[in-house]
Amino acid sequence: MTTDYKSPLSSRYASKEMQFLFSEVKKFSTWRKLWIYLAEAEKELGLQITDAQIAEMKSHVEDIDFAAAAEEEKLTRHDVMAHVHVFAKACPLAAPIIHLGATSCYVGDNTDLIILRDAFDVLLPKLASCISRLAKFADSYKSLPTLGFTHLQPAQLTTVGKRACLWLQDLLMDERALSRAREDLRFRGVKGTTGTQASFMALFNGNGEKVKALDRLVTEKAGFPSAFTICGQTYTRKVDVECVAVLASLGATVHKMCSDLRLLAHMKEVEEPFESTQIGSSAMAYKRNPMRSERVCALARHLITLQNSALNTAATQWMERTLDDSANRRLTLSEAFLAADSVLMTCQNIVEGLVVYPKVIERHVRQELPFMSTENIIMAVVTAGGDRQVCHEHIRVLSQEAGMAVKRDGLDNDLVDRIKRHPYFQNILDQLDNLLDPSTFVGRAPEQVSEFLRDEVLPVLKKYEGKISEKTVELEI
Repeated sequence: MTTDYKSPLSSRYASKEMQFLFSEVKKFSTWRKLWIYLAEAEKELGLQITDAQIAEMKSHVEDIDFAAAAEEEKLTRHDVMAHVHVFAKACPLAAPIIHLGATSCYVGDNTDLIILRDAFDVLLPKLASCISRLAKFADSYKSLPTLGFTHLQPAQLTTVGKRACLWLQDLLMDERALSRAREDLRFRGVKGTTGTQASFMALFNGNGEKVKALDRLVTEKAGFPSAFTICGQTYTRKVDVECVAVLASLGATVHKMCSDLRLLAHMKEVEEPFESTQIGSSAMAYKRNPMRSERVCALARHLITLQNSALNTAATQWMERTLDDSANRRLTLSEAFLAADSVLMTCQNIVEGLVVYPKVIERHVRQELPFMSTENIIMAVVTAGGDRQVCHEHIRVLSQEAGMAVKRDGLDNDLVDRIKRHPYFQNILDQLDNLLDPSTFVGRAPEQVSEFLRDEVLPVLKKYEGKISEKTVELEI
């Protein structure tokens, strides 16, 4: 029990690996690594920095005195200088050259970019794992006919696997978007207080080529292929917009998928996993609530809203920068990635344990199929020598009667029995079973599933060979 507030994203939902990326240990140890990269590059380019100073800095990357840093920040009201002072106390030999020529955003913004990159690297294999599991589900049920719905009203038949491919297609678009956002990330690099590199020009006595080389070297040490050529004090906050936007779009995808699953659970056609000891309701013991899908929808709604926060921050940056982005970004970036991490883990858990009830699906199909089959019956009558208009009128009357029995009297759809009893249709009775075979109403859905999985899903999954977890996701809560 604690009296301190803790975000549910960290206490209940997100993975330890994603939480670590947004932890103080990750943040401030990365600051120290960036100071080391800068010192190494400055030494390589001729500044008076010794191997001993760099070795001293490297020996103190992880042993951060957070209490001392907090006390320093109370005095200085400046988080970067607080950590510069604490690092300098731990590294007295290197103290004169720590943060040499840099501005606060050298460590702040570059660290954020490293974390964004690493966070995408956590999310993408999880997204691929969801795609992989859902692809197997789609393949297993590619030929099982089920009612399609438009306007949430029964429409032509589709298959359970084909519907899953609708979810898969959106997830593939998310994979493409997240991959693109990750690959588009560039380092802020070594740019100085307003992005002009003036301080580094002073350090290198006006040698612009060495300043450019410094920027390139530090960027390479941080593992980025390129850095921004142009920036103000910060990297453009449009980067945050692009990153949060693709995560918000993922939120829309999983919200749609899990909303569909909630509706299917209501119809008792498909259910998410439900443990033997799980309780659906404190009052109604029989209930099997789709709580995992509901959780995804809840977290996804929060994730979707974060895009507006990133947009507003980017829109209100003044000139070369203003600090009203800082507190907002601490919330928005972390929560966007933590929420995305949470929904992907929950989605994988759901998809791994989906339960399909073919008999319920078949019953629902049988209730609606007689109406859908009327055109086929008319064609069979005409082929057997009947008059299309006469047949159409008989079907219209019988359909109205059957429909009224269903809606007014609550009876099952007995249109087929009415057709069988009507003398006009006696010459096609031997064809009715074939005319009412649900598999003949799904068009090319099974083939579409096979083609989609082969041509579009598998090429994406090949990118993640060796990275897709074979472990089943277990949700602690």
